[in-house]
Amino acid sequence: MKTKSIVQLVVISLFFVASCSKSKEKNEIQTPDNYEGIEFEMKTIQEPQIPNNTVNIKDFGAVDGGHVLNTKAFEKAIEAVTKKGGGKVIIPAGIWLTGPIILISKLELHAEAGALIKFSTNKDLYPIIETNFEGLNTWRCLSPIYGKNLEDVAFTGPGIWDGSGDAWRPVKKSKITDKHWGKLVASGGFVDNNKMVWYPSEQFKNASKNAELNVRKDLKTKEEFKQIRDFLRPVMVSIQNSKRVMFSGSVFQNSPAWCLHPLMVEDLIVKNITVRNPHYSQNGDGIDIESCKNVIIENSSFDVGDDAICIKSGKDKDGRDRNFPCENLIIRNNTVYHGHGGVTVGSEMSSGVKNMHVSNCTFIGTDVGLRFKSKRGRGGVVENIFISDIRMTDIPTNAISFNLYYGGLSVSEMLAKAKNNKTVAKVVPVSETTPQFKNIFIQDIVIQGAYQAVFLQGLPEMNLENIKISNLLVKADKGFSIIDANGVNISNVNLTVKEDVKFNIYNTKNLELSAIEFNLNSENSILINGKASENIQLKSSSKTDFSKNTLIGETVEEHVVKFE
Repeated sequence: MKTKSIVQLVVISLFFVASCSKSKEKNEIQTPDNYEGIEFEMKTIQEPQIPNNTVNIKDFGAVDGGHVLNTKAFEKAIEAVTKKGGGKVIIPAGIWLTGPIILISKLELHAEAGALIKFSTNKDLYPIIETNFEGLNTWRCLSPIYGKNLEDVAFTGPGIWDGSGDAWRPVKKSKITDKHWGKLVASGGFVDNNKMVWYPSEQFKNASKNAELNVRKDLKTKEEFKQIRDFLRPVMVSIQNSKRVMFSGSVFQNSPAWCLHPLMVEDLIVKNITVRNPHYSQNGDGIDIESCKNVIIENSSFDVGDDAICIKSGKDKDGRDRNFPCENLIIRNNTVYHGHGGVTVGSEMSSGVKNMHVSNCTFIGTDVGLRFKSKRGRGGVVENIFISDIRMTDIPTNAISFNLYYGGLSVSEMLAKAKNNKTVAKVVPVSETTPQFKNIFIQDIVIQGAYQAVFLQGLPEMNLENIKISNLLVKADKGFSIIDANGVNISNVNLTVKEDVKFNIYNTKNLELSAIEFNLNSENSILINGKASENIQLKSSSKTDFSKNTLIGETVEEHVVKFE
């Protein structure tokens, strides 16, 4: 009997191991099963097809140690597999200093365990090229890793790619310690007149004065841009207008500006990677998916200086003229630590964003959790967004934020300047420049510590439309702000907040609240104001009687608010 039990246990164990192996294999290879439960039609994303040819950079003269420039060795290794029709370039353990790497089709760059590829800080190695940055057509320095019009490109292996970004970036004094600031100033560079920003060079400092965020729109020719080259810091990995691109298993860190920037890529796979930038890194985004189609980002971690997982589609007229939306995106099983936003849409979304699934992600200490941002002048439609099973802890600002008055600041900076809750009542005519956010579904969210749980702010001329939020467990200082929205349904929410006001509602139409529980009821738990408010239904529960804790402002017309 005992022998029989042991045999049964062994059989069960083998079955379990086999099941785990099968599950792991299923995660590694894209199949139709990977898209079960996705709320929109999603085709199987095609992985890069790389020929079975292999070379090692050491065979082409690469020298370990970080003191010899290995640009030519990388070039020769890539050329060697190209002559064979494509293949894998192996970067073995070691420190490999190099200039920019130019990608070709049917190329896999495999960084083995212990490999550190460090890009040179010599800016002469990065010539000015015509490209796109922050959604605009412009000129920038060549990216450390660059490719355009490619097919079948992969980054694999557990090695590290380091962009030497500290040599390129400005630093705000408010983001670092006094000791760090002192060392930075002593190292050289230039400080602004207010002694609040350090710049790596005087050229950078002077060039930034006339920039719109980080782009000089007043300059037109390549010769003009050459005069401010130090200012034109590149994204670390730029892959444009390409098909079948994969990032798998590697570490990408310390980028001059954005870290990974796939632009107009179809069939993009990002899995099991780590993206790291210093918390003080200006524009140190993790990954910016811009105007891409058929994308999966999964099982990865981000700890960065700006937004972590960013979805974009061009800025203003340049973006609208591109007319290439970001669509069919799956973002799941990711962790974000420091960053201005865990998953962000915008602010450059002028070609639109549609069909996005976000699930099973964790945000730990991220400035904002789910961040949607735009402004008048962008245009573009963001629609069909499905978000579920998100866990957030210690969010210093808004756990969920929709802000249609974005002005280039992080939410922390906006709060510091008292801009976040400022309502601009002026209505302007709707045109192609008016951004629109609609059909957004958020459910099964845990917020364990935040300044504010949910901030929804549309435009008076173009409200946020059809927003459904359900199954929230919230602990925060503040509850919900809902401004200029139409068709908002909020249900099954357990709120533990410090303020008496749990819902601050202004100029909102077709709102329904149901199955809401508060930690403490007060006569002004719900505040409703604004003469544009219409059809607000408050459905009380056994624990919450809305008729006793709702305060309706004088500007709200009679019979707008209905209690059930």
